[in-house]
Amino acid sequence: MKLYPKIVTGTLNAHNKDACDWGWQGYLAYGCQNLVTVIEPKSVQVIQVLDKHKGVVTQVKWAHEQYHHDLNSPYTLRLASSDTHGHIVVWDVGLGVVRSEFIDGNKPVLGMQWLSNQDACRDLLVCLHPPYSLILWNADTGTKLWKKSYTETLLSFTFDPFNSRNLAFLGQDCIIFISDFTINKTPSSNGKKFYISNPSQVSSMSRSSSSNSLERKTSTSSASSSKNLAKRMSRILVGESKPKTSPDEEAVTLNECLQLCFHRSCRHHLMLLYPREMLILDLEINQTVGIIAIDRSSSSFTQVIPCWQRDVLMCLHENGSVSVRVRRRNNSVATPAPEGHGAFDDTPTQLSMEVAYDLRCQSDPLRVTRHNKLYGASLCPVSEKAVALIMSDSRILLWELTSSQSNVSDHGAMSPLLSPGWDVKAPTPSVSTAFPVTSDMAHPQFALADTIATSQTVDTSATPFGHSVQLKFLLNGLLSGIAAHVTVLRMCPPLTNKNIDIYQPLMALGTHSGTVQIVNASSGQVDREYSLHSSPVRGIEWSGLKTFISYAYPNPGPTNLVKNELFLLDITSGKQEQLRTNREVESPIEMLAISHLKQYFVLLFKDKPLELWDLRSQAIIRELPRQFPRPTTVVWSPSHSLKTLRKKLLDYGDEEKPSSLSSSTHGPSMSTSGETLEDKDKKQVKSNVREHFVMTDKEGTVFHFIVEGTAISDVTKIPPESGLAKITALAWKGDILIFGDSEGFQCLWDLKARISRTTPTNRGWIKKIKYAPGRDNMKFFTLHNDGVIIWDIGFEGKCTMQYSIKSPKDISKVVDIDWAGSDRPALVTTHSTLHICDITMKSATSGTEHWDLPEPMFCPHILPARLSQIIKSLLQHQTWREQYTLSVAGLLEHDKPVQKRISAQLQLIDKELTEYLPVCRFGTAHRCLLIARLYGDESEVHFWNVALHYLRSLRGHGLMKPEGVDAPGGQGSGEVFTSSESPTQDLVVLDEEREAQRKEARVFCDHPLERCYDSLCDNQSFKRYQLDRVHLQDSKRATTEHTQKCADSYVQLGQTDRAVQLLLETESEADTYYIDCLKACLVASVRSSGASQSTIKLVATNLIASGRLIEGVQLLCLINKGLDACRYLQTYGAWDHAVWLAKASLEAGECAEVMKRWSEYLNSPQVNQKSKSVLVLLSLGQFYKVLEVLYSMRNFDRAALFLEACLEFGLLRSTEQTSSLFEAIYLEYARYLINLGLSQAAEHYCRLAGEKGQQLLKEVEILFSPT
Repeated sequence: MKLYPKIVTGTLNAHNKDACDWGWQGYLAYGCQNLVTVIEPKSVQVIQVLDKHKGVVTQVKWAHEQYHHDLNSPYTLRLASSDTHGHIVVWDVGLGVVRSEFIDGNKPVLGMQWLSNQDACRDLLVCLHPPYSLILWNADTGTKLWKKSYTETLLSFTFDPFNSRNLAFLGQDCIIFISDFTINKTPSSNGKKFYISNPSQVSSMSRSSSSNSLERKTSTSSASSSKNLAKRMSRILVGESKPKTSPDEEAVTLNECLQLCFHRSCRHHLMLLYPREMLILDLEINQTVGIIAIDRSSSSFTQVIPCWQRDVLMCLHENGSVSVRVRRRNNSVATPAPEGHGAFDDTPTQLSMEVAYDLRCQSDPLRVTRHNKLYGASLCPVSEKAVALIMSDSRILLWELTSSQSNVSDHGAMSPLLSPGWDVKAPTPSVSTAFPVTSDMAHPQFALADTIATSQTVDTSATPFGHSVQLKFLLNGLLSGIAAHVTVLRMCPPLTNKNIDIYQPLMALGTHSGTVQIVNASSGQVDREYSLHSSPVRGIEWSGLKTFISYAYPNPGPTNLVKNELFLLDITSGKQEQLRTNREVESPIEMLAISHLKQYFVLLFKDKPLELWDLRSQAIIRELPRQFPRPTTVVWSPSHSLKTLRKKLLDYGDEEKPSSLSSSTHGPSMSTSGETLEDKDKKQVKSNVREHFVMTDKEGTVFHFIVEGTAISDVTKIPPESGLAKITALAWKGDILIFGDSEGFQCLWDLKARISRTTPTNRGWIKKIKYAPGRDNMKFFTLHNDGVIIWDIGFEGKCTMQYSIKSPKDISKVVDIDWAGSDRPALVTTHSTLHICDITMKSATSGTEHWDLPEPMFCPHILPARLSQIIKSLLQHQTWREQYTLSVAGLLEHDKPVQKRISAQLQLIDKELTEYLPVCRFGTAHRCLLIARLYGDESEVHFWNVALHYLRSLRGHGLMKPEGVDAPGGQGSGEVFTSSESPTQDLVVLDEEREAQRKEARVFCDHPLERCYDSLCDNQSFKRYQLDRVHLQDSKRATTEHTQKCADSYVQLGQTDRAVQLLLETESEADTYYIDCLKACLVASVRSSGASQSTIKLVATNLIASGRLIEGVQLLCLINKGLDACRYLQTYGAWDHAVWLAKASLEAGECAEVMKRWSEYLNSPQVNQKSKSVLVLLSLGQFYKVLEVLYSMRNFDRAALFLEACLEFGLLRSTEQTSSLFEAIYLEYARYLINLGLSQAAEHYCRLAGEKGQQLLKEVEILFSPT
């Protein structure tokens, strides 16, 4: 058994607060003192601890791996961390090594974020350095790409997940918005500043809302309060100058703001978290559109984590509980608001348009005290169902969100929460088909999207909804580190040839609270914890491989007398026995020493004679006379021959020393706790082996004692060594006896050569000396107040210093030290951290494969690239096999070790998933989505989410549409086909057949994509949501600017009636009164005047040319020239606006034209967002084009899988035009499979790849033929 260096962490530092992150890779990392601890949450065990920082870790961020993975771009574990000194380190977590490190200034970094929204570079890290500098680093090389210094002191920053050019800074009294962030050059502007009023102004009203949101009262609120509320809400986010406050209003401040973050599910929404409420701001109108406030009795907010899969907020509270708030599904508004209905109108709101969230469940609160606080929380980004809480005392709590079927009445006043409908029984199709697969197997609920249905408003008649569900939290993981205030560390007896089969490298740690923890030095996990004592543990000694004795006493009072506690514990059974019972207060125990044969032990007291005990009978043998000198330290001899020992001590005789403990005492020392009484009695009879120990008194006199049976005799008294002060430590191995004194001198007695040598350590009081285990290993350490020195005794008997560390320079203050192995010193520090170091004591980190974990784990990111990709390929599809199976029989027969390792990994996958994979309802695409989640592959998850939705959607529409009409998004491009079962155009379709087709189509129908996909959603859902937003903005109007913005939006969305109403509301004193009146007349009359269209178009073109782009676009929208408007917007670089306008107002064909041009723009080298371009093409149903782009990006495996999925859905077929691309994809995929070593799969795809495939097939047969 080889022990590798590792660290076991304990309590956290106050600066570690919020230094935690749960990555897409599936691992949780958090800062603990100056270390970074990495946890595997599924198996709940520590897999790595990283040590490089000198300061306390303040930031931790996993790298985003939003790119295509293959053999050339393998799965990796990259992590960035920074400390209080401003030092940033980028790690390879698997190997435990530093990839790069860099620094700018010596102050702690305020924020870090990896950039993942472009395909140009995967190594870009954005850091906010105090007081106001934003730096873009290349994290792979440590190169600073650019640095931008702003004018305001900044506290944190957040990126807009929908637009990589936008980010927001939280300042001391303002929010700063940046809209020109690029990786190519430093942002030029200093951003726009906005000031915000304290939300406590509206909290008194908002708390009264039953659903924890702000709603207008329909019956109780007066007209004046309604106006005041609108006025207050409008002042939430105001201009570039500080707002003036009247004496009765609170000052405008951001001091109480805890967190600023963008909403991850809704575009243009920003969240501000305060202790008692949360504001949701719409950045298009710079105004609050929702407030979540908590009751007086509820615990305050500390953090909010927005989800992306569903419009759900995970809120963390001061008492350690986590609450789940789900967006209320408001009634959709399809028509404009009635005349006169707006924010200035005092009539009650007929329809709630607030962004409101309902509290759906909350976890149990924790016992939070002054010494045990909540220091961080993180949400699993893949599932968004698991939350990790990090406590200051090193505990990690893992909560999982689960759902159970419920009655609608259980939800009370709230609308029922529905499941996605995976388990809804599909209607039996009229023709028996193999696709989609029908099965009684329940869909695994591994993600939030599998648990609750979409946040979008949907047509329930066309889309199957599941049953009503109720959410609740389950605690499914608890992990503890080393407890606070460790007082003592002791390693179990060393490994020998005789105990190698049962040996476990266990270390016992005693703490100030009286508990004893058992740490496995091989796995790095805290195995057990015993609450043994009621006072601080002062010492521990192992009496066997599984038993130890510990003693404890409280701090002495004025009398210097204490109540000593002495326990013998068997860790296999947990049985504990108290020794020395019925003792009153006495002098404290100073030392406990167990003999090498585990027959006896001695107790040294501070002011009381030494006691000798029989360990087996647990009876006292002798207490030395009261007049005998008080010992300072004691050590047992490793020899047991009285004759030789006496001769060596008295006259340094020439006789050879007999065999030491390493050769003659393994039998007794191996005795385990499982012995019967009979065995013990037998050993008692023959345990008359003499043992010896020496002790020193305060003057340095050495006393030698012999113990045999129940007799003890004082054999020798040797006068003190000259030049030594009070002896504080003794160690004996072979012929060398070492003394250490309080002045820092060590004296070696060579009993064989009759020589004594005194060496100064120059480090002060020697607290402890101990030899390393192993025959002929003469290394030993000395523990000092300021560190540790490791020495070695050479052949001549000379002692030389080998290695040394000083605290606090190299390590925090060392409390205790022991040998974990022959070359593995183990140190425990005041930070409650256990360092199992290499012999130099400089390194305590090794690769994750060297952590001998008690529970094996599925770890694709740690496996070699080839193994990881083989497993992924096997899980995704097995078309070359007759039946889908996870057996490795017949695979990789030429490489048995790899085959065995793959089989072991496949066995570790959740059984619920492996049972469902063979019967995935929607075949390859569905299976690939599940495997992408299993692997935590961000790029694959988004690709297959969008792909599966549009494959289902187009297949469903293909079955339901009238004959001769192209499927939506296809635009007659020739690559999207209707189902082969659809009847020909020259036949009359009977009603029964149509009904059968509708039923079959419902099998494929899917809920709309979640709002986080924004412009990738279908046009109908997108338009509905945008209408809702404009109506919400309409209801919030409080200034002329807001009214103008709403009118502009209405014009572009074709809601001209409401636009006219808003334009006519302009006050006559306003500067824009005349223009608005003319505009209102134009909007109202343009529909009836066809001849004026050419004039309006000319005016619009002139406006655009003169720089008034938005005004020109509005005029073009008025005359139904939306496509022209979009083209102008794209020409002038307003791509987002063009896409918004196209999806919200254009017909499908025109919209597709705009989206195609956007896709080409994203695909261009200047923008280099090819991954996003592919998603846009998917949303258009341009599947053949998707294959072309994937092939050009060399994503051959994804292209082949997507091609198979299209063929399964019947949406692509092989023709003369398409076959060349299909064969090229199959050929390259076959080559990829050859590199993986999957010969059967490669042969299958070679056969599909035409003539070139046949040539490659011959090569495969030669390559994999048995030699």
